[in-house]
Amino acid sequence: MNRREFLHTASTVAAVTTFGRSASGQDGPDPLGVRADFPVVEEGIYLDAPYITPSPRTATDAVRRFVEAKARAPVPLGAMLEQKEAVRRQFASLVGASPEEIGFLSATSDGENTMAQALDLEPGDNVVLDSLHFSTSYILYRHLEQTRGIELRVAEAEDGAVPVDAFARLVDSRTRLVSVSWVSHQNGFLHDIDGLAELAHAHGAYLYADAIQAAGMVPIDVRRTPIDCFCAGTYKWLLGGFGIAPFFVRRSILDQIPPDRRGFLQVSRELPGYQYEYHPGARKFEYATPAFAAFYELGAGLSYLEQVGVDRIHAHGVALAQRARRGLVELGLRPVTPAGNQTAIVAFENPKDQATAASRFDDASIKLSFREGGRQIRVGAALFNTAGDIDRLLDVAAQLA
Repeated sequence: MNRREFLHTASTVAAVTTFGRSASGQDGPDPLGVRADFPVVEEGIYLDAPYITPSPRTATDAVRRFVEAKARAPVPLGAMLEQKEAVRRQFASLVGASPEEIGFLSATSDGENTMAQALDLEPGDNVVLDSLHFSTSYILYRHLEQTRGIELRVAEAEDGAVPVDAFARLVDSRTRLVSVSWVSHQNGFLHDIDGLAELAHAHGAYLYADAIQAAGMVPIDVRRTPIDCFCAGTYKWLLGGFGIAPFFVRRSILDQIPPDRRGFLQVSRELPGYQYEYHPGARKFEYATPAFAAFYELGAGLSYLEQVGVDRIHAHGVALAQRARRGLVELGLRPVTPAGNQTAIVAFENPKDQATAASRFDDASIKLSFREGGRQIRVGAALFNTAGDIDRLLDVAAQLA
């Protein structure tokens, strides 16, 4: 079975698992009691949640009903907007925010673009990123270097980590923004968001995070974590689909982050003479018709996360990732994720060429990601994965050592 067939085949392929190694609290065929809800487990061993996390049946059923209604009796706009508001409340509850602090954009990258535009950056200002960030951020701020005369500063990772001290060496009185991936897509490194917020605020700067690899996988509570703004797509750990991205802006700075475009959905009331009153809060960022089907899928995904519990999902994923990391070290393979990292992602150096390594994992029906031109392999343990999945991964990894 090749990689394309693994994702698209309609036939059922039995997963090959071994449950020989023990890990406290993670053994058994279904530690979180969720596998029956995820058809992907029938196709093989899926360890690629950082790329795309498969949705549970409840989420795909919700979007299927919506799409079928489009053909027979389309859902009225009012009902779709009510669903959007319900999902706003759900996501706000998930991250400890108020609904007024949650807007919906179309993609994660929209969040940082909106934030950067609002800052009205001037020549001599600087923005501090790190080398574990997503490519959009480098592209955005290199462009602003060329067009506005700002300076992009990048804190380099060492041994797979970028501590707050590495940022502190680059932050000064002209720093306007510190921007990170809450959890790095490269190797799963979990940033010290509290420490970075303290550093940024001490210099009068904001802290922004791309949270697409964090929301739904690690617990987030903005009542305790003083981040200013983050955005997260929904097709990874939030168990949703494509086309919407929850955007958190702390109430205290909402007035300082204006929308960068205008449209009819921002209007709360029409006034005489073509004048308008706008919705308050983060709804001001929602200017036009969104991908409504995605709200039905995301609503079901968020309900599923609430039922299982992000705390439990996090503990489960971290235990599996650490199990994988320990096994890789025992095999003589080199992880590029720091020891003790508290996420469900672990990456390691590939000692073979990509084609050879890919064929071994494909033969075992194991789905994962190759990165850095095939030089690294990234694994992500979702809520439906088991210790047996990790042990089978290690059995195949042993062939690469």
